[in-house]
Amino acid sequence: MTTGVVHSWDVSTGLDGPGTRFVAFLAGCPLRCLYCHSPDTWTMRSGQRTTVDELMVNIERYHRFIDVAGGGVTVSGGEPLLQPRFTGEVLRRCHDAGLHTALDTSGYLGARADDRLLDATDLVLLDIKSWDQATYQAVTGRRLAPTLDFARRVADRGTPVWIRFVLVPGLTDGVANVAGLAEFAASLSTVERLEVLPFHRLGVHKYEQLGLPFALADTPPPDAALVDRVRGQFREYGLTVY
Repeated sequence: MTTGVVHSWDVSTGLDGPGTRFVAFLAGCPLRCLYCHSPDTWTMRSGQRTTVDELMVNIERYHRFIDVAGGGVTVSGGEPLLQPRFTGEVLRRCHDAGLHTALDTSGYLGARADDRLLDATDLVLLDIKSWDQATYQAVTGRRLAPTLDFARRVADRGTPVWIRFVLVPGLTDGVANVAGLAEFAASLSTVERLEVLPFHRLGVHKYEQLGLPFALADTPPPDAALVDRVRGQFREYGLTVY
């Protein structure tokens, strides 16, 4: 019986894939992004050990609702590929049940996603934090290369991809950084959209509750002009931008 550690789950309509989604947030993440709004999901001890059968019971309760609403199931985190066996079985069970499936990942652990897992994935929601490798390292504490390798692999398989990019003033907003990511995204044949997510400080209270410093406490959200400039840069490369 396959078990995993689930932090929480929710049913919502938003950026987790098309339509109304059942979103399972798994516990544990190898990245420590400076702007992370969910530091409460970083460690495995933040979640509850759950079997795939137990999670599927909850998913099945919403099956008809999310199906009629044109939605599906998203496995998110934390980082779902930290638990590839559990993630893969959930995706396969949902896929076999006729539900649209999405994998929400940083791609850093993409090598752990075997072909069976990806065969059951209808959409990859891929967070690419930065194109500049030094900035990526500063933002996440990890290397960029594994994420790019995963992106190419997924695109070569023909799997649809939505790329997410968090826009942080003074950190990820460099013209060359945006242009590099735009060129890379445009080179992937299955990228359906690129989402520019303006940095916010809505998760600061979680850091306070956990007794952790929030490194970007003094960083303001990007203004409308900056958001428009960055979205415009991506559109120049023929990308569909949100």
